[in-house]
Amino acid sequence: MNFSSKLIEEAVNAFSSLPGIGKKSALRLVLHLMNQDVAFSESFSEALVKMRKNIKNCKTCHNLSDTDICNICIDKRRDEQVVCVVESIRDIMAIEDTGQFRGKYHVLGGVINPIEGISPNNLNIDTLLNRIELQDIREIIMAISPTIEGDTTIFYISKQLKESPVKISTIARGISFGGELEYADELTLGRSIVARTPYRKVSE
Repeated sequence: MNFSSKLIEEAVNAFSSLPGIGKKSALRLVLHLMNQDVAFSESFSEALVKMRKNIKNCKTCHNLSDTDICNICIDKRRDEQVVCVVESIRDIMAIEDTGQFRGKYHVLGGVINPIEGISPNNLNIDTLLNRIELQDIREIIMAISPTIEGDTTIFYISKQLKESPVKISTIARGISFGGELEYADELTLGRSIVARTPYRKVSE
């Protein structure tokens, strides 16, 4: 792709570095910005910089937040005794879109994957165990993608909680094996949360 402007080329390269955006899509975005007034571009770039500098991870659940504790965690209308455990922040957004869950969340930050060097110590498992120990949590819902790595992660957490009275549930298998929650349609995901099934704890 040839450019008549080095500045346009640099802007296209910046946009195309984002996931899912190719050179042609990046060029369309850049040309769109060029057709707006300067104030629009300044406001656009300022919003990105402000977000990147000021966004935080919730100290309780590790969700993205403007403050130390996210809006979901401080919402007294939600059930504090039920915690939905997810791999990523995107999974929270997917579940919230269903409107079927009114408990709290906990973001692991991934799943156990020895091949990629991801061990339990690399995930937010210790903070989950601390929450269960210190808070009056009666159930955790393992809303983790049904993959080998996901099942391994559920098994590991279950093993850590074998002496705990907390109930462990998994989402119903309406999600295909190997699928990711964020790509499931809202109806299927919502039903999977509602029709969750008990998970047998590890006894040894």
